[in-house]
Amino acid sequence: MSEYSFVKTTKLVLKGHKDISKKKKHKDKKRKREDAETVDIVGGWWVVSSFGEITGTIAIEMGRGTYISALDNGLFTLGVPHPDGDGPHPPEQLTAIKVSESRIALKSGYGKYLGINSEGLVIGRSDAIGSREQWEPVFQDGKMALLAANSCFISCNEEGDIVAKSKTAKEGEMIKIRSCAEREPSKKDNIPKEDKGDVKQCEVNYVKKFQSFQDRRLRVNEEDKSFLKRARKDGNFHEVLLDRRSKMKADRYCK
Repeated sequence: MSEYSFVKTTKLVLKGHKDISKKKKHKDKKRKREDAETVDIVGGWWVVSSFGEITGTIAIEMGRGTYISALDNGLFTLGVPHPDGDGPHPPEQLTAIKVSESRIALKSGYGKYLGINSEGLVIGRSDAIGSREQWEPVFQDGKMALLAANSCFISCNEEGDIVAKSKTAKEGEMIKIRSCAEREPSKKDNIPKEDKGDVKQCEVNYVKKFQSFQDRRLRVNEEDKSFLKRARKDGNFHEVLLDRRSKMKADRYCK
């Protein structure tokens, strides 16, 4: 066998050539990692952050990887902890139905609506939505709790039953509602970052973007800025800013 058969062949790389494909893969991985960090997703189930997102098939998580689970006797308990990446099982899945601008109804996999009895026990035995079958999600400081019709927040007691007996939402009443619905892409505004802020800040932003200077000193026109607000309303804000920069003789596009 020729000795050349043992030589490992590699892709020819020209001097100064950068491997774009590797960079693209790295950026894609970084973007996915950033998305996972900003959105709490487990097995395709993501945490809702507003009332409008609570619709369709959902699951209520209490603690890490434990979900409210329906029993065949109409009661509810906490299911066994799930391993990382494992979403809720069918008995832990509920259907959320909007009944008002702030309240929802919840239906179990047994086709019964969740409600509250006189003892504060969460039960699922109703065929229709009444006052006791309505729930109010409460969002505050990035956390969430679920208020029952008796004005108490739900939690899990020592016996493992789901109850609503606390008038205040403490750590034990904190929950997460997860949804498996397709997430809508986040809507990003088309406003350039230079145009964000008041007129004074906008002028500084554009000076930083276009000014050409050697001593690294920021040169902003100190003339009266009161008419900039009017220019912004009239639609000639950028033209006025360009004129003001031209007077400073320091903008590479105004010389």
